[in-house]
Amino acid sequence: MAGFFTDVPERIAFGGLESTDPLTFKVYEPDRLVLGKRMEDHLRIAVCLWHSFNWPGSDVFGVGTFDRPWLRPGADPMEAARAKVNAAFEFVAKLGVPFFTFHDRDVAPEGGSFAQTRDLLDAVVEDIERHMERTGINLLWGTANLFSHPRYAAGAATNPDPEVFAYAAAQVKLMLETTHRLRGANYVLWGGREGYETLLNTDLAREEAQLARFLTLVAEHKHRIGFTGTLLLEPKPQEPTKHQYDYDSATVDAFLVRHDLANEYRVNIEANHATLAGHSFEHEVAVAISRGIFGSIDMNRGDPQNGWDTDQFPNSVDELAIAVHEILRAGGLSTGGFNFDAKLRRQSLDRSDLFHAHIGGIDTLARALLAAAGMLEAGDLSAEKERRYARWDVGLGAEILDGGLSLPEIESRVVGEGMEPKPRSGGQERLENLVNQRIWSTDRDR
Repeated sequence: MAGFFTDVPERIAFGGLESTDPLTFKVYEPDRLVLGKRMEDHLRIAVCLWHSFNWPGSDVFGVGTFDRPWLRPGADPMEAARAKVNAAFEFVAKLGVPFFTFHDRDVAPEGGSFAQTRDLLDAVVEDIERHMERTGINLLWGTANLFSHPRYAAGAATNPDPEVFAYAAAQVKLMLETTHRLRGANYVLWGGREGYETLLNTDLAREEAQLARFLTLVAEHKHRIGFTGTLLLEPKPQEPTKHQYDYDSATVDAFLVRHDLANEYRVNIEANHATLAGHSFEHEVAVAISRGIFGSIDMNRGDPQNGWDTDQFPNSVDELAIAVHEILRAGGLSTGGFNFDAKLRRQSLDRSDLFHAHIGGIDTLARALLAAAGMLEAGDLSAEKERRYARWDVGLGAEILDGGLSLPEIESRVVGEGMEPKPRSGGQERLENLVNQRIWSTDRDR
């Protein structure tokens, strides 16, 4: 059977920085050891099926521009679904990365009833199982689309209609079981419609209680079926709703603690969602790590001139290196990975453009990994942090933190010792120079 990506007949190989072939990796070497671990195992790269295969290249001002035959109007839904899955596995295999991710609606259409929809998904999943067995490609995570259908216009778990809640719960149950069946490493819940458009018709306390109940049900079913993967929540501040309840990592953490779910969920952080929340990507990663809820990454970037989710492929090592350094310092990824939740631009019309986009993004991430590893090996940043807070580990600092001093006793110490603290330099510019030095010197002697 002829493939879809005939312009790329072979698997993408490593060519190195001097390679003139655009269809080669310049930095990404799966078997290269970085800090004693294979680069592929550090990054755990995944291709998402929604942007790459289930989006026609449309926007609010125009129809789709991409060559995606399975999305043509009038196509038989199941024939189209199978053609889409065939092309997706052809692509991931030729790209040579270990994982894929998908929503239920990415791979199978809806039927006339929930039972019919379940049967259609089951039929396509049988095809996916055969592709996985044939290629060795694994599932990083699965998820249910609880935002596209009109039934979810007012939310899924937070919907004012309990029948919508029930339908969404059934949909997640099915997709969680499908992810378990496909040996997925994680399961993601993205609350795209879990928020509000106006407070005039919104009961915040009621909707939070509904969302907490929904997530509790999912966690209970995970244990019931023996799914050992990680449950992930994906923060986003707004768009499509005016305000979403999973605004950022700190908001998600507070919600989980408040509803006794902190041991059940981690976060899947998207770079572009972080910037929409007014944060840097590395901030969201650092917050999640500090709270013990870091799980996985959706890898993309936004456009600083636009206030929406542009989902562009990453192309700046400088922007990624600090975030990757935070991840390495914390011990690296566990069940998570770097999922390329990124879209081609609407003018990128050639089928091979999908390869160029992923190659560039993966090379950028690989270069950031090498720079981050260099920072970690040098120890400059870690040592600076330790020095800055060292006085909290002894003497007055330790006495304050261990509860040994009351407020009046602290005052007495200040007066008795004649304390007159002087400000100390944070050395920000010097540290920024150190980071640049590590980035610039990466692979200098290779």
